[in-house]
Amino acid sequence: MIELSASAIAEATGGRLTATASPGATVDAATTDSREISPGALFIAKPGEHADGHDFIPTARAAGATLILAQRETTDDDGHPDPAVLVEDVVLAMGRLASYIVERIREHSPTTVIGITGSAGKTTTKDLLATVLSTQGPTVAPQNSYNGEVGVPLTVFTASLETRYLVIEMGADQVGNIEYLSSLVKPDIGVVLMVGSAHAGKFGGIENIARTKGELVEALPATGYAVLNRDDPRVTAMAERTPGKVAWFSVENGSFPWVDQDLDDGKAAFSALADSLTTNGDEQPVFELRLGAGTRAEAFPVVSGLTGRHHAANIAAAAAAAFAAGLPAETIATALHGAGPSSRRRMERTDREDGVTIINDAYNANPESMRAALKTLATIGRSTGRRTWAVLGEMLELGDARIPEHTAIGTAVVRLNIDQFVVVGRGARPLYTSAVNEGSWGEEIDFAEDVDAAEELLNRRLAPGDIVLLKSSNGAGLGELGDRLAYGRAGTPTTDGSRAGDRKEPNP
Repeated sequence: MIELSASAIAEATGGRLTATASPGATVDAATTDSREISPGALFIAKPGEHADGHDFIPTARAAGATLILAQRETTDDDGHPDPAVLVEDVVLAMGRLASYIVERIREHSPTTVIGITGSAGKTTTKDLLATVLSTQGPTVAPQNSYNGEVGVPLTVFTASLETRYLVIEMGADQVGNIEYLSSLVKPDIGVVLMVGSAHAGKFGGIENIARTKGELVEALPATGYAVLNRDDPRVTAMAERTPGKVAWFSVENGSFPWVDQDLDDGKAAFSALADSLTTNGDEQPVFELRLGAGTRAEAFPVVSGLTGRHHAANIAAAAAAAFAAGLPAETIATALHGAGPSSRRRMERTDREDGVTIINDAYNANPESMRAALKTLATIGRSTGRRTWAVLGEMLELGDARIPEHTAIGTAVVRLNIDQFVVVGRGARPLYTSAVNEGSWGEEIDFAEDVDAAEELLNRRLAPGDIVLLKSSNGAGLGELGDRLAYGRAGTPTTDGSRAGDRKEPNP
């Protein structure tokens, strides 16, 4: 974080200093988690769903916090006010402070801000893009999936004055969220990956999701680039909504409408294509990356370190965004070749010593990502002859589409000829019912009431050579089950280290 004085923070957030806060006191880090506090940090006392950050102010002060951002005045054991900037709404204040920091960084460095949104693939694309950009200069990208009104400011707070590239993942709960996040960071490049039915219940339909995702490209300057998915009609239509130029990405084989203009001629700038896409024995995408404008497009062989054919779109999107940021095509292709996952529980593969393979893809789930992961599992099974297990939990926030969407996925499991199917949790019961109705029966299919029951069942029945996919929304808990199966209870790695109530589940 750039060094800021207490008075600067108060001015940026519209807050007021408590009597014990020195206007000249400075901070060089900021966090909502009292366990992450180091001397000289700003502790953000954010109220949460399960815990109130104000209750952790004593812990933060004891750990060395210089200043508090809070909604009410608190006192120490002697009755003296804690040194703080008091605001009406801590979350809105975080946004104002993030906006101020981005402006300060841009005054100091030629910083490029890149926003990424979409119903699926945001975190993988963010990780790939950060891998590429970091070869050229100091790059800041979100930890895990910090993508909402809290996560975006927390990402900005980790930037320094020397930051050359700032990558921002943007999620949404409702119409207007992306517009708000864009107003904080003012992106130069906006990437829209896809519009899916995830969380359609909250939005009131898929068209409202498309409207919301498109808020990112509407926020771009005329000199900016909208990086759009040519294979998704709803994303393609966003070309008419942006004042910036358009760069396409696609994974379609065969004919593709290559852009013939120079990069600074016309609204359409260039294209990135994952051409002649296949997969290797580990179901990793293999293709020729074509990047550039028209006949000037260069071609490079790429073998991804990610598992799943569907990741080719994310790779192409990252390539297009990096090219829009000015990186040479060869540099981009070299960095993407072999690049694997860097965030947890996204097709995270663990090969156990006993020959069982665990693929933990349970950080989030929607109908589109469910189908993609299941197709990957089925393909691996067919190519290797190994027994496949689909361990699925509930997809949350589907609204009125909950039962039909779960029913369709349960049917898909059977039609993909996946060997074993375990459904976990009452909310996911339609998966089980539809699979039975489709013809799955006996030991092919099981229902477990909870994660513990599923763990006991799997530990009893898994055999050497089995390959297990775990997939659900984050709140269903299958990510933890995947960790237990991969590492054992004692060896389960920590995830983001957040305290309950400190941070919301990432937005779609």
